[in-house]
Amino acid sequence: MPCPICEKPTDAKYRPFCSKRCADVDLAKWLGGGYAIPSSDPEDVEKAIDEALRLADQPSEKPH
Repeated sequence: MPCPICEKPTDAKYRPFCSKRCADVDLAKWLGGGYAIPSSDPEDVEKAIDEALRLADQPSEKPH
C-alpha cells in the first residue's frame, strides 16, 4: 500500500505513511479541517455561522 500523501512505499515505522513528514502533513489536514465532510443540515449551518461570528468578535493578537 503506497503512502496516501506522496504515493511512495510505506515505512513500517510511520505506517501507513512513508515518513514523519507525510504523517505530519496528514495531521495538519485533519487539524485544519481538510478532511471535513460538508453538511447541508440547517442546524450545522447555523452552528458554523455562530462560530464564525464568535471568532470574528474576538480581539486579534497583534505582533509587537
